[in-house]
Order: sequence, then C-alpha cells, then structure tokens
Amino acid sequence: MLQKPLNARPSLAKGVASFTPKQAAFLKANEVCRLATASKDGSPQVTPVIYALDGESLVIAVDYGTKKLRNVKANPKVALVVDRLRPTKAVTIEGTCRVYERGAEYLRLLDVLFKKFESYRNNPWGEGESPIFRITPTKVVSWGV
Repeated sequence: MLQKPLNARPSLAKGVASFTPKQAAFLKANEVCRLATASKDGSPQVTPVIYALDGESLVIAVDYGTKKLRNVKANPKVALVVDRLRPTKAVTIEGTCRVYERGAEYLRLLDVLFKKFESYRNNPWGEGESPIFRITPTKVVSWGV
C-alpha cells in the first residue's frame, strides 16, 4: 500500500522540533504511545504508556523501579510513536527526556496529567511518589495525519 509522503517538521529552536497543527490535534486526540528507551549500553526497551501533551512536550508518569526510568536516567534520548491502524495515521517523535521528581515544574506537570486523566484525578499522588517524564521533541515525522 502506498503511503502519502512523510511530514517532517523542522526545528524551531536549536535542537527542538515543533508539531504541525494537524500533528498536535492528532496527539491531543490520543492518549497511548509506545515509548522506546535505551540503556547506557544501548539495549532497547519499548513500553506502552499514556501521555498528555503540554505545548511542544509530552508528559508521562512512570513508577520507581522501572526499566524505562533506569534507562532514561542513563540515556535521555527516547523515541515514541502514536498511531492508528484504520485509517493508517501516525506521529513518531525522537527527543530528549528529563525526569522530574519534586519541585514547581513537577507540580505543574502533575497538574497537566491530572487534567487529562480521570484515573489520575481519582488516585492522586504527590512529589516523590511517581517520577514524571517531560519529552522535548528533536524530530517529528508523521503520515496520514
């Protein structure tokens, strides 16, 4: 099956990519992505996670003791995909991940997650209980979007 040309988005600031309005709408309309991380030695790991969009960043809550958290602390480069099969649509993102565990930015990102996910609002947590990833895109590619 022939695909439409890929939509690559150029960088805004040094090393930061932006979303087209259609890409942003697609990302806002979805909530599950597959997050790829790699350990310090380069061993890959992929995990389905839920996310929230925060401007040009994606926000993901994780648990302590997980491989993805260990990987990101050792190697902040990540990739993820948000996709649908019918019709075929996807946004892939390469980026850098920063981990927040406490502080004003942690609380702001926590609020972003609570606003999107009822399950988080119903079972809230606070600083030091669950790390939060903020992924800043360096490359964005999409098709069908």
